[in-house]
Amino acid sequence: MAANSTTIPLLVPYKMGNFNLSHRVVLAPLTRNRSYNNVPQPHALLYYSQRATKGGFLIAEATGVSNTAQGYPDTPGIWTNEQVEAWKPIVEAVHEKGGIFFCQIWHVGRASSYAFQPDGQAPISCTDKGVTPGLDGMDWSPPRRLRTDEVPGIVNDFRLAARNAIEAGFDGVEIHGANGYLLDQFMKDQVNDRTDEYGGSLENRCRCPLEIVEAVVNEVGADRVGMRLSPFASYMEAADSNPEALGLYMANAVNEFGILYLHVIEPRMIKINDKYETPHSLLPMRKAFKGTFIAAGGYNREDGNKAVADNYSDLVAFGRLFLANPDLPRRFELNTPLNKYNRNTFYIPDPVIGYTDYPFLEDSF
Repeated sequence: MAANSTTIPLLVPYKMGNFNLSHRVVLAPLTRNRSYNNVPQPHALLYYSQRATKGGFLIAEATGVSNTAQGYPDTPGIWTNEQVEAWKPIVEAVHEKGGIFFCQIWHVGRASSYAFQPDGQAPISCTDKGVTPGLDGMDWSPPRRLRTDEVPGIVNDFRLAARNAIEAGFDGVEIHGANGYLLDQFMKDQVNDRTDEYGGSLENRCRCPLEIVEAVVNEVGADRVGMRLSPFASYMEAADSNPEALGLYMANAVNEFGILYLHVIEPRMIKINDKYETPHSLLPMRKAFKGTFIAAGGYNREDGNKAVADNYSDLVAFGRLFLANPDLPRRFELNTPLNKYNRNTFYIPDPVIGYTDYPFLEDSF
């Protein structure tokens, strides 16, 4: 017999702006390297629709905003008409299942190499400091520092990508401001060494990301916009000397634009005096932000239920567990065993293996 969802915090319905969610289990944005030549493929239709439920919230994999936004093989984009048209049947398939679908719009910044850039140019960033290691053990190419007068062009790329996402049928967009990519590079003082209005103070370092938020909100409406942040992380050698201040500043700043949600990656546990502890908490950001708050970062069923029950987060994003369990909300409801994910197939180009071949619960009987 199915468990009563009212006793399972993750399965309690939730109203996120204009969207009525049937549960609080979110598909996190997951790069899968199966969008050949940066164009979404038909096999993505099956992948996403497998994980869609009526009233379920899905966030598409990181999707490039321009031809300079790429840093990995076969990641999707949304800057050309071909890409927009390729996304349309995928989005439609999710909607046919009753799902709510947002597109994560993304620029890798310095996490790239000449091979991924138009005409073999240097990757762009807030800095000319490089980052190592790169893809498959190779260093990323040295980046080129954006001129002050070039920053508005990046802002416009995100604005146009948001417009294209809505044209493709997505319900909204998530601005990728996390994981050491371009916007995170601007925000973090261990990377941003600029002396113009986009560098130096916390306010200046956050200026470019917030200009992007403002432009995207003006283009598609605040009720269709979310943002992902990772202030406590040091991905791609992007760390900050005061992550608490950075996170709190951004949580308050995006309130000014009334965005729908904030999606934040949990601080990692570290070893302190021979004990593993989590020295930081998302709670100050959660309390400051006025919209829907989504927590992500290694959650399981028990942790996710506790986060919602304790009002630590409204929704919880699941990555690897949702990748390997297309019916994850159902498995959480029944508290059944989960498929084990195979890390070796996360980023291979195969359109089936490790992508759409994970079994549903009913296939196990």
